[in-house]
Amino acid sequence: MTVEFQTEKAQASAWFRCLRDEIVSAFHALEDRHETDTPKGRFEVRKTSRTAEDGSDAGGGEMSVMRGGRVFEKVGVNISTVYGTLGERAQMAMAARKGIPGMKDDPRFWASGISLVAHMQNPHVPAVHMNTRMFWTPHAWWFGGGADLNPCIEYEEDTAHFHAEMKRACDRHGATLYDELKAWADEYFYIPHRSRARGVGGIFYDDRNTGDWTADFALTKDVGAAFLPAFVPLVEKRRVQDWSDEDKEVQLRHRGLYAEYNLVYDRGTKFGLETGHDPEAVLMSLPPVAKWY
Repeated sequence: MTVEFQTEKAQASAWFRCLRDEIVSAFHALEDRHETDTPKGRFEVRKTSRTAEDGSDAGGGEMSVMRGGRVFEKVGVNISTVYGTLGERAQMAMAARKGIPGMKDDPRFWASGISLVAHMQNPHVPAVHMNTRMFWTPHAWWFGGGADLNPCIEYEEDTAHFHAEMKRACDRHGATLYDELKAWADEYFYIPHRSRARGVGGIFYDDRNTGDWTADFALTKDVGAAFLPAFVPLVEKRRVQDWSDEDKEVQLRHRGLYAEYNLVYDRGTKFGLETGHDPEAVLMSLPPVAKWY
């Protein structure tokens, strides 16, 4: 059995909010620096809420979404803190993953995190995903997260830079950790029915509980803090690059892969919908426009 972890929960949710604010500010700055005749993009913030079956409060969060910007076609940076009781299907999924005893007797849970997905105007700028989260039940706690790059037109130097920043974050926590989390991402972000990855990977971890909450939280913070240094230089380099109608067509077809993955396989999407969170927030990751043939 774990303790209630009230202090730790507060620290985690506060960190996710601070990271959201930092990212939003950085993305506004990118919009400001990209000089075009179109209006600069700005995030619209909307509170989300979740209600338990008995009508009681079950938490919520904030959607921060920018649409139709100069640089970002659509980007969402959502935070949430939700709690309540896991339904039977969610209990079974958690028990199967973690082998947690006692969940049926006390199915309370608490979860907090940040989730980011960016779809770009210029096809040469890669799409990107980042997520970090903490999950608690009376029987266990754990962290999860990671970031992965999803270019429709790949540049090897961009892939190398992104992975180098992820490795820098991991290396503070173990010499072999990056290799382990990279391999996990390669497996997790694979699309079986397409027999291919959805992008060029990154790092991914879930169910992380080494027994040292402070150390596991430190890793999660380092992964979150690595995101802007990993991604912003790629945007700065590629946002001014000329692109053609053919490039846009490649981008729209590649986005179809992203949509398929998130709707069919993504754990976060399934959990959010299963636990009754705001579907607009859960499906924020979907691209604004995509094509299939």
